[in-house]
Amino acid sequence: MPAAYNELLDATIQHLEDLKSRGVRNVAVTPETLRALAQPSPKNSAPVSRIETVSMLKSPTAPVANKLSLALPGVNAPASAPLDPKEKAVAFAALRERALVCVKCPHLASSRKNVVFGVGSIDAQLMFVGEAPGADEDKQGEPFVGRAGQLLTKIIQATGLSRADVYIANILKCRPDTPGQSAGNRKPTPDEMATCIPYLHEQIDLIRPKVLVALGATAVEGLLGKTLGITKLRGNWQTYRGTPLMPTYHPAYLLRNQAMSEKRRVWEDMLSVMEKLGMPVSEKQRNYFLKA
Repeated sequence: MPAAYNELLDATIQHLEDLKSRGVRNVAVTPETLRALAQPSPKNSAPVSRIETVSMLKSPTAPVANKLSLALPGVNAPASAPLDPKEKAVAFAALRERALVCVKCPHLASSRKNVVFGVGSIDAQLMFVGEAPGADEDKQGEPFVGRAGQLLTKIIQATGLSRADVYIANILKCRPDTPGQSAGNRKPTPDEMATCIPYLHEQIDLIRPKVLVALGATAVEGLLGKTLGITKLRGNWQTYRGTPLMPTYHPAYLLRNQAMSEKRRVWEDMLSVMEKLGMPVSEKQRNYFLKA
């Protein structure tokens, strides 16, 4: 086969495998894109580059009236057409109701006080994803309300936003059970994360944030499947289901290690998030947690 054809095929397969690794099951493709990909390349024309090929799959510009899908393991990718606000609110409420009665993990369902679905604006441009509810969250039914949550609120406010402006959720909607323990938390198991994460996928697909922030190593592992360690990943942009994702330290880490240098690292991550969102950054904000 012509080298150009093989190059296009490799680029397509590589892109689809990348989507697959991020949990995407279906890729919306316009009929125009399919026709363009099916056309043989004229003998005297320049070959289409790998970037152009992947761009046709990632960002179809023609109206998507009759979408076709390429099946991949995982979950549905977000539709490209804007969501009707009323339909979005109804869909989100229905998703919440399904999550509130979920018993897919019987051991978690039997030990929880509340399902901790998420909180914030369903039109948020910024979405935070944590690990799992703790005792305070399980009691109140809201994520990040304990000491770590109070610190997260301060971080959000330092950017000029409020909790009501963003959306906050977790990989797990139930607190991991701790049989035989009167206090403390445990890390979610891979099976628990795999079982629960479809709810988070649907939340992301409906909210469509412009930026995701993964709080801590477990959130990064649950979203990206990467176990390199948060110290190596934080501050480096990743992509999750087509959305820019910033890994950073969990607020609980900052409660344990209150060194100015660690606070500055988290703040640098947030400055990068603000810039990605096109938010204004004042000189005062840029100088937070820098030594005098």
